Amino acid sequence: MPYQLNTETEEQIAQCLNLLKDVLGKDLLGVYLYGSAIVGGLQKHSDIDLFVVSDRSTTYEEKIKLVRNLLQISGIYMKSSKLPIELTIAVKSEINPWHYLPNFDFQYGDWLRKEFEKGNIEPWETKKVADLALLITQILLASKTLLGANPEQLLCSVPYRDFMIATIEAMNSLMIDLYQDTRNVLLTLARIWSTVKTDAIRSKPDAAAWALERLPEKYQPVMKRARAICRGEENEYWDDIKDLIEPCANFIVSRINEQIPLIESSDNANKSIKLRLGYATPR
Repeated sequence: MPYQLNTETEEQIAQCLNLLKDVLGKDLLGVYLYGSAIVGGLQKHSDIDLFVVSDRSTTYEEKIKLVRNLLQISGIYMKSSKLPIELTIAVKSEINPWHYLPNFDFQYGDWLRKEFEKGNIEPWETKKVADLALLITQILLASKTLLGANPEQLLCSVPYRDFMIATIEAMNSLMIDLYQDTRNVLLTLARIWSTVKTDAIRSKPDAAAWALERLPEKYQPVMKRARAICRGEENEYWDDIKDLIEPCANFIVSRINEQIPLIESSDNANKSIKLRLGYATPR
């Protein structure tokens, strides 16, 4: 079930829907709200996650229109009361039938804001991204249809192996940003660890709670801090435990890597990904 959204967030979503209808018209097949708004509730530093299925690719001129408007609709990370928008458009024929690696058509996110502001309308290194496997799985498990057909009518289930490969691949680029985006990297690593170990998707705070029960005591302050910042209980501050950040991250990565041979060698035919809501907070 989706969590209650505040008026400002509802207005941002309404503006996005109007923009998408204006740009795509009759080719707009479905718009879905997913992520924290549905699983765990929007936190202080959450994005508003929107996934869009279209019947065609957007033109360059349409991408310009999307970018110009989304720069205004989206909040700026850590600098505005509005939450950032993460909006992905995929063409139905590129994701249904399912194949790996899938393509997206357009993606807007706050991490791309500087490039968009420079006038780089297509800043993506590639449109073939494993991450779509994760997005589509999340949407099929828990999402709210904002417009168009139900997701099951447009999206194909992602095979277990493809989902897990995409999950592990997401880990590879994380460590580069460990000290620039400490909280998010640690929480994402916790979520990857919990997923590869339990075949379940959790919210970042819930994944952090899961990880805390499995981390050595000396690393627990790092994950506790990341979780508390995510929940808006503490401000972003790491100087007092800076020396523990990388060892904690490396420990989690080592546990994830232990699971890779099991994922690659086991019979995955009957396995599926589940959604887990809620996790008791460790003392």
